[in-house]
Amino acid sequence: MCQAGQIIPREFFTARLDRSRACPVGRPGSDLGRGIPPGPSMASLAEGNRVMRFGAFELDVQSGELRKHGLRTRLTPQSFQVLLLLLERRGEVVTREALRRKLWPADTFVDFDMGLSSAVKKLREALGDSAENPRFVETIPRRGYRFIGGADPPTISAPDSGGIPDLGAPRPEARRRWAWSAPAALAIVAAGLIGLQAGRGREWLARSLATTASPIEIKSIAVLPLENLSGDAAQDYFVDGMTDALTTELAQIGRLRVISRTSMMRYRATRKSLPEIARELNVEAVVEGTVVRVGPRVRITAQLIHAPTDRHLWARSYDRDMRDVLALQEEVARAIAQAVQVEVRPDERRRLSQGATVHPEAYESYLKGRFYWSMRGRENMRKAARYFERAIAEDPGYAPAYSGLSDTYRQSDQDGLAPSECMPKAEAAARKALALDDTLAEAHASLAGVLYRYRWDWDGAEREFRRSLELDPNSAEGRRAYAIYLLTVRRDEEALPQVQRAQELSPFSPVISVEVAFALMRLGRYDEAIQQLQKTRELEPTFPRVDQTLALMYVRQGDLRQAIAVMEKRRARGGRGAPGPWLGYLYGATGRSADALAALRALEERSRQEYVSPQYFALVQLGLGHKTKAFALLEKACEQRAIEVLGFSGPLFDLLHDDPRYRDLLGRMGLAAAYFPERRAESRLTAEKPR
Repeated sequence: MCQAGQIIPREFFTARLDRSRACPVGRPGSDLGRGIPPGPSMASLAEGNRVMRFGAFELDVQSGELRKHGLRTRLTPQSFQVLLLLLERRGEVVTREALRRKLWPADTFVDFDMGLSSAVKKLREALGDSAENPRFVETIPRRGYRFIGGADPPTISAPDSGGIPDLGAPRPEARRRWAWSAPAALAIVAAGLIGLQAGRGREWLARSLATTASPIEIKSIAVLPLENLSGDAAQDYFVDGMTDALTTELAQIGRLRVISRTSMMRYRATRKSLPEIARELNVEAVVEGTVVRVGPRVRITAQLIHAPTDRHLWARSYDRDMRDVLALQEEVARAIAQAVQVEVRPDERRRLSQGATVHPEAYESYLKGRFYWSMRGRENMRKAARYFERAIAEDPGYAPAYSGLSDTYRQSDQDGLAPSECMPKAEAAARKALALDDTLAEAHASLAGVLYRYRWDWDGAEREFRRSLELDPNSAEGRRAYAIYLLTVRRDEEALPQVQRAQELSPFSPVISVEVAFALMRLGRYDEAIQQLQKTRELEPTFPRVDQTLALMYVRQGDLRQAIAVMEKRRARGGRGAPGPWLGYLYGATGRSADALAALRALEERSRQEYVSPQYFALVQLGLGHKTKAFALLEKACEQRAIEVLGFSGPLFDLLHDDPRYRDLLGRMGLAAAYFPERRAESRLTAEKPR
């Protein structure tokens, strides 16, 4: 809360009745710092639990739940308050000013018009209602809203000591509840009211919550996509960025397993209950919350729920200036870590307490860059690079912007740029990021990617990967990339657990899922690999690398015609990653020379528009049986640092393994000892320096 120029964290509390002791106890949901207003909440204390029914719906005032045919429907706190006020005054016009007073008190900064419109829109979505043909909520232009659906008078559950469940063991279906002992609750409320009168209520409340809530040890957690309360879809990138940042901050805690943001995005508009989500992700706790940004200020409201029981463990709201947004993210992460009772190492605590600042415009540009980077594709990469460069211009000391730029350059070699054009820039940006902040895990991972893909500095790459994972042990992408590195240097047994851990952290990533299958294939565990590919297909039915990996398995087993059938189906679907070079090789290897030459011509045409690695041409020539031409092209690819090493060492190049020229190429890349163990004593993992 921002008041008189002072930033004050605010805890959320709702009064409710412990019927066994007839004393008020608290749960997150409203602000005790403002006092308990008269009206419905006090009535519910006196009268018991009110349930308001209309149509197929019922609104449980005590639990804060909207149910349809007995099943809970997800509803934001603001939408719940709008519905409650409309039901209490059903048939009457509830003015926008009355709603403002109910939802956003005078000391709250928010774009009220957008916030109210968003709350009403989400309420209508939950009710299956529409503004054009309303069944429940009618818009009164320039005045407010009116509830027009028939509603039964509120029913009240009278206090009944025999029929009330034990509040110390909340029902699993009850959302956002804390269980408190009556004496402790009475002491809290009594002391809290005294503290409020003395002007010390908020500070006292924070201390009380820290010491009174029942401790639950949490070892795994997921951050649901934070909700954009601004009502402006153009701010979605900012809210997604805040979700990503909070996830990243928590991921630095080694004792806590944190699900990746990419896997959580599928729950953005879900109606699933928290226990359902927790079961799917195999986590014990879930963080959910909201973000609203108005001008130079931002507010985050976050709440922590023990997912298996829906027990509410912690909730807080923070207002900050945009310059302090990094410190805000750290503060929220520290509070959650304390609430879950997880051990935080001293170095992790230091990183969560850096209190860095960033120029607001630079941070906004950085978030836009990450937004476009995550969408992939050549044009999106260009946009991402422009935003990262703008962030650097606006705040030259902001290290993540350099790391983002490095990642963008590294991706560009897969989008039609020669490695020599983009990889040196990627390396320079990563090193600059580390010069500014050597505790930035993503920058170590960025540098590792350059070192092994372009410099062939295998030892240096491993150091950077390990350091990155020390700083961010919950990075699914970091573990996936490290697993690919391990597969490249033929440490297949070590690679599998790394990529399996990545899948635990990002269970809905088709990229990681197919990497698990690839690692299983490398170990000769074909049945398991096929099962894994089927799981990947269920995640994303048209994911191209499923076909590629399946075709590789058929090649390994000598069934080239089955591999062709798989890849031809892939080609028929079209889209990015068309399998031209692969099919060219397979056609040539099965005697379909005309089709192989057609694939070669298609590559030549493509090379007139963008950079194409000579390795692809070599693959088709190898299928045609032209080994000398293939080696000449591979030499050229080696000179250009354009060899995709994992593919070069795969089954498509098996025909070359006994050729001394193949060993020579691997030696120049520093991999002869890894691929030919009998030479391990002669050579370390060193490679030629790029010219």
